[in-house]
Amino acid sequence: MQATVRKSNVFKLTATGLLIAIGILIPMVAPRIVIGPASYTLASHVAIFIAMFISPGVAVGVTLGTTVGFFFGGFPLVIVFRAASHIIWALPGAIYLSKIDKFNISWARLRMFSLAVAIIHGIGEFGSVILFYFGTAFPANFDFTWLLAFIGFGTVLHSLVDLEIANVVRLALQKQRHFKELAR
Repeated sequence: MQATVRKSNVFKLTATGLLIAIGILIPMVAPRIVIGPASYTLASHVAIFIAMFISPGVAVGVTLGTTVGFFFGGFPLVIVFRAASHIIWALPGAIYLSKIDKFNISWARLRMFSLAVAIIHGIGEFGSVILFYFGTAFPANFDFTWLLAFIGFGTVLHSLVDLEIANVVRLALQKQRHFKELAR
């Protein structure tokens, strides 16, 4: 029994490190669009979504590590701040997944989960931008409606796409020997 726990802990630590590395690499090399405080980097949330399926601890570690990736990727500080806000959806999402049979989740339940996480994600990033500029001068081109559309709604769509990419990876990982037992 103790050997299994130790093996699981080593797996989680290794997975965290690998997913952080992927999360740091993706913002540096993936296609991206940056418009003011809005940015969309293809697959930038995939490492966090995969981490959520492993455990809440791995999700937290990868979220913090991917924030460093945005910093090293040369993104403006407001975008790094947005990346740090991912903790508000990654941890609750991972806790939820840890309480259900995440390896046999139905298509409909996964899409409802994805939508809920995407909405929290959009609210979190929108709020983080407002907080980032709070007490300082907002950019000259600041428009609340624009910000809500590009940061709020844009993030929801981006999150939905990235979870679909992560789901393809998750389904492939589930076929690997021992992944399910180690990720429980």
